[in-house]
Amino acid sequence: EDFAKTDFSHVRTGIMAGSPCPIKVMQEVIEKMNMTQITIVYGQTEASPGCTQSRVDDPIEVRVNTVGRALPGVECKIVDPETGEDLPDNVDGEFVARGYNIMKGYYKMPAATAAAIDKDGWLHTGDLARQDPDGYYFFVGRIKNMIVRESCNISPGEVENLINTHPKVKRSGIIGVPDERRGQRVIAFVVPDPSQPAPTPGELRAFLAKRLPDPRIPDQWVLVDSLPYTPSGKLDRRALQEIALKRQA
Repeated sequence: EDFAKTDFSHVRTGIMAGSPCPIKVMQEVIEKMNMTQITIVYGQTEASPGCTQSRVDDPIEVRVNTVGRALPGVECKIVDPETGEDLPDNVDGEFVARGYNIMKGYYKMPAATAAAIDKDGWLHTGDLARQDPDGYYFFVGRIKNMIVRESCNISPGEVENLINTHPKVKRSGIIGVPDERRGQRVIAFVVPDPSQPAPTPGELRAFLAKRLPDPRIPDQWVLVDSLPYTPSGKLDRRALQEIALKRQA
């Protein structure tokens, strides 16, 4: 009610951060809040205020699908999570950063600090990402949230971003649940766009089949009215897993 009465004509720019922003949301912010120069920033509490940022003159597709390029004074790269070796462009690995913005350490927690920041000063974020030849970084998801199904690594965030581009979808959430035969079974929770007819599982699978290899497509589709979020505004995957397991019981 108050939003509809608010005058946004004086607003020009702003920052999106915290979690990936669906392109539909970005378009609505630009159109309804006049933020034609809004950008995306990627960072962590341990690396404030950020590590990368998109430019105001980047196309909206770049501002939504990437988290921009390294900020001045900040070094960023992608490494193998197991070996720490640098990875080439367009290969998924752990995003690490070094610079003025990296914390000194966790208060009175030397072991945790040593686990997060290596001897060369690189902060290991625990985030999966990749870099393209132009220096843009693509956020893929949290390494700990990776779903492994029949030896195929599936990033929930990457699949969610694609599902969210479906014209009948408002938001989505992907989780894995234990499966004796395949290791994990992939379940997609989908919030339909209320202005459109609800999508069918067949529609959604066909949509993804044009964009993803078959092993990364969810096994099950569940339409829901809303998704659970944490107090910080991030998708609560643990709550989704509990919902999925209760449905199986």
